[in-house]
Amino acid sequence: MFRWKRWAAILAAPLLAVGLSACGQTQSAGGSPANAGGGSAGGDIQSLTIKISHVVAEDTPKHQGALAMKDTIEKESGGKIKVQVYPNSQLFGDKDEYQNLVANNVQFIIPDMAKLVGNDPGFNIPSMPFLFDSDEAAEAFWDGPKGQEIFKHLEKDGVLGLAMWPNGPKSITNNVRPIKSPEDMKGLKFRTQGGQVLEKVYSTLGAGSVSIPFDELYTALQQGTVDGEENTFSNIESKKFYEVQKYMTITNHTRVDYVLLTNTKFWNSLNDATKKIVMDGVKAGTQVARQKAAELNASALDKIKATGKMQIYTLTPEDVQKWRDALKPVYDEWTSKIGADVIQDAMSHNKKG
Repeated sequence: MFRWKRWAAILAAPLLAVGLSACGQTQSAGGSPANAGGGSAGGDIQSLTIKISHVVAEDTPKHQGALAMKDTIEKESGGKIKVQVYPNSQLFGDKDEYQNLVANNVQFIIPDMAKLVGNDPGFNIPSMPFLFDSDEAAEAFWDGPKGQEIFKHLEKDGVLGLAMWPNGPKSITNNVRPIKSPEDMKGLKFRTQGGQVLEKVYSTLGAGSVSIPFDELYTALQQGTVDGEENTFSNIESKKFYEVQKYMTITNHTRVDYVLLTNTKFWNSLNDATKKIVMDGVKAGTQVARQKAAELNASALDKIKATGKMQIYTLTPEDVQKWRDALKPVYDEWTSKIGADVIQDAMSHNKKG
């Protein structure tokens, strides 16, 4: 049984690589020379064009965070730094955004951490069942030293991890029966994001899991290709899964979280004054993305309840402990792969009890 401790949340923004000194001319984000300026701190600000690419819609917390980054950077730089935001895979999609970040064709991307498990096993953290009991606990972990250590492991690719932006905790829906205990999962088939940890979670519970593209999920649920799925409230509501699912269990068992990434070549081309402005943008974007994600999920749950189309059950603390006990084999297998110190640190940010 896991021991859950309460540590103070670590809310400080990440400390990143020391900036290079300005020396006459530097490279802009697009690769062409830009005057670094000289003299005062304001004069040191480099003229740059920065591109931010992501794959989701404009009405999402991720996009709102990117816009907050843009507004802060452009305002604090006095217009010297231009920021272009490309939502909806307009610039790059899920399959090629990381490679284009490595190539410095884009300066910031915000992928789902699940996309990075092949780069480092630490990005399996959001898929570890019942690891975090709140958004705040997850944010504190990624803001802290162990989370930052996982981000730094991407430097081998020429990539820097700067901040965690949440989507939120996931719950389970299905069209067969109410799910309250781990035993209720047996024999059911669920669509998941995919990945070895989630496969282990569902197989341990005696359920099947299959990866289906998100834009095909409504039809798959409607046709009975799968019995259910797991998702955040905002995704369940926006895609109207309540129209084709009878039951929802508020489990908060795993999460969907994003990471704001930049390119090391770009980052190291910034002098101190410019880097400070960009980091101020990162902080502003992170604050907005986190606030909007919490607000959107709360609003989405209210809307789902208002439809009256789903039977909703919320796991009690006693229920949660039964699920944790049932899923101990996941921890037995994955703790050593992710790191026992990392798992323990993640647990430590939860409320005591």
